[in-house]
Amino acid sequence: MTMIATTAPAPDAGLSLSGREKAAVIVRLLLSEGAEPPLQALPDHMQAALTEQIGRMRSVDRPTLRAVVEDFCASIESVGLSFPGGIEGALGMLGDHISADAASRLRRLANASDAADPWVRLAGQPPERLMPVLEREAVEVGAVLLSKLPVARAAELLGLLPGERARRLAFAVSQTGSVAPETVRRIGQALAQDLEAQPSRAFDASPGERMGAILNLSASATRDEVLRALDEEDRDFATAVRKSIFTFADVPARLDPRDVPKAVRGVDQAVLVRALAGASGDQEAAAEFILSALSQRMAATLREEMADLGKVREKDAEAAQTELVGAVRDLVAAGEIRLKTEAEDD
Repeated sequence: MTMIATTAPAPDAGLSLSGREKAAVIVRLLLSEGAEPPLQALPDHMQAALTEQIGRMRSVDRPTLRAVVEDFCASIESVGLSFPGGIEGALGMLGDHISADAASRLRRLANASDAADPWVRLAGQPPERLMPVLEREAVEVGAVLLSKLPVARAAELLGLLPGERARRLAFAVSQTGSVAPETVRRIGQALAQDLEAQPSRAFDASPGERMGAILNLSASATRDEVLRALDEEDRDFATAVRKSIFTFADVPARLDPRDVPKAVRGVDQAVLVRALAGASGDQEAAAEFILSALSQRMAATLREEMADLGKVREKDAEAAQTELVGAVRDLVAAGEIRLKTEAEDD
């Protein structure tokens, strides 16, 4: 195999080559052997310099190639310990050994340089962090954000927005053709700094959602008593909790009839029969809603079993209904079905 300098070097010329020339020889050798050297891990200026050097090279003789390879191998063997390089590599290596707040601060310091591309950081943010930007910022800013994000992520965010806001943002995207690159960079920096300045959260869900999830699995008497107390202490918080509560009685208002068969499929039939047979008061509407959404044959079978079962103790009925509601929530968490909101009901 042959490759480097424009003139044939002397037998010991391999060690007189510059470091950049040696790097070019090693990269060319690796590529010729089918290897994939991780050049993308290098800074952009080093990638450019290496590419230019390879472009200037012509050929090397075998003694020079052998000398460069031996020098390279000796350098590798002399390494006692290597480090990951870059703040992200260091944070990945340290893992859980440092706090989330310390890691966030280090990232902000590392990204403070103008050379860091803010749009790369923004593209890595989860949808729940980017949604407030699209909801509260000017539509022009939101349009730039949608335009710079990967298409799949932009489509996902657009689908989560209310119709009117989505239409305004879509129109604003059509006006971004004349935005200067420097303006786009500054918008990205401002958005990235704003998101990264937010303190890390100990809980993924809001307080209202967490309390609602707890009350979902509580006895109805306990749930009603807690909600009455919350109304007296903090009506706004009580309202937020109520929005997160999904009980058996809420099934007709929150669950799509087409999702009912899937929801009851994971529940033991004996449990389902107790939940339906034990329905009383406003729960009776939920029982009828479920039965009407099932096939006639299955509904008839359930009605027969409900009649045979007779009266169900309130405690047993509530336990069965809680299990059914839990199955629905599991499907919601898995993304297989969704619950309707109050806005959709209106």
